[in-house]
Amino acid sequence: MSAPLEAQALGKRFRRGWAMRDCSLTLPEGAIVGLAGPNGAGKSTLLELAVGLLEPSEGEIRVLGHDPRAEPSVVARIGYVAQGAPLYRSFTVGETVEFARSTNPGWDTAVARGVLDQLSEKRRVSSLSAGDRARLALALALGKRPELLLLDEPFGRLDPLAAREFLQMLMHGVAETKATVVIASHVIADIERVADHIVLVSDGRVRLDGDVEELLASHRLLTGARRPLGQIAGVAEIVRQRHSGRQMTLLARLDGPVVDPSWSVDEIGLEELLLAYMAPERLPEPQAREKGRLRWHA
Repeated sequence: MSAPLEAQALGKRFRRGWAMRDCSLTLPEGAIVGLAGPNGAGKSTLLELAVGLLEPSEGEIRVLGHDPRAEPSVVARIGYVAQGAPLYRSFTVGETVEFARSTNPGWDTAVARGVLDQLSEKRRVSSLSAGDRARLALALALGKRPELLLLDEPFGRLDPLAAREFLQMLMHGVAETKATVVIASHVIADIERVADHIVLVSDGRVRLDGDVEELLASHRLLTGARRPLGQIAGVAEIVRQRHSGRQMTLLARLDGPVVDPSWSVDEIGLEELLLAYMAPERLPEPQAREKGRLRWHA
């Protein structure tokens, strides 16, 4: 079976320069993917390429085994909520749902109604709160019973309560449709709670891609006396290093256990790991060793 989304050497250039360059990835089927990265990293560009709104400048992208520009029929199998949940503001909720039903042959009214519970069909979209607009946009996307659901900064305008309710509706809808989900956000806390796979983009390139548990298991913070660095048994790659006085701190990707007693080895949380890859020059200050995970201050 084809991957929900795969890209090979994908690039997109605008007049101002490259928004994405040399992007290669393959998303696992059935995963909830957190597409992380700072503002302007290329997250929205990747999603717009995936639904055929943009044409690649180089490389290729395939969604559910098809090129979305050459075979636009595949878009019917994709649910997409763009940043800000754009909707026809002059429509009522009922008119919006009816328009979606009439334009999507695979429409599932029950799934859409499950998201729109207690939202009056007579209300104008222009009168809805940010949370209710997000709810309506999600209902339209899930009502298609998509195989791939793409959400671009879905929590951006929501208060904490509305964001929690949106997340609950999302997870219920995903359980119903069995869709692969991509949640793009520059706020790591938004995706940390639900993502089981992470793709981190920065400066238009993929910096990190993998299963969350595997990424956390393969990275450690090493703290020890400042010294010339040679090969460290168990360390496949030193991602970044920082010196502070007589100490040094390393963010290391491991390929085995670190048994050298001169190094203090600490776990790192997902948020701290992603921040380190996004802003790798800002390593944590060495501190007295504590039980539990050492946080990455960025």
